[in-house]
Amino acid sequence: QVQLVESGGGSVQAGGSLRLSCAASKNTDSSYCMGWFRQAPGKEREGVATIDSDGATRYADSVKGRFTISKDNAKNTLYLQMNSLQPEETGMYYCAAERASHYWACQRMRRRDFGYWGQGTQVTVSS
Repeated sequence: QVQLVESGGGSVQAGGSLRLSCAASKNTDSSYCMGWFRQAPGKEREGVATIDSDGATRYADSVKGRFTISKDNAKNTLYLQMNSLQPEETGMYYCAAERASHYWACQRMRRRDFGYWGQGTQVTVSS
């Protein structure tokens, strides 16, 4: 099992940037697919970006070119750099992990494919 703790959320104006961090309780380098999800008030949780055990990344179409997912294996930390944020991206951002053997998790970016979750960090973007 792995425990995940997010940080880095906050309030920014439209067009601003934030970097989220997710500290894992163990090394996830070669054993886990890692991802970021977000949930706006009254909406379903949606996949934002994933990075697999080989370092391959995938992004939701809505964030391509603006968000970057990365990980520091030495620190057991996952990051999400978010640029050009828009008000509609306000919500709770969650870090997630799933065993790398479940390779479809990173490919499909679906909530139900991930078994480990952090508690979330709030991102608020004002216009």
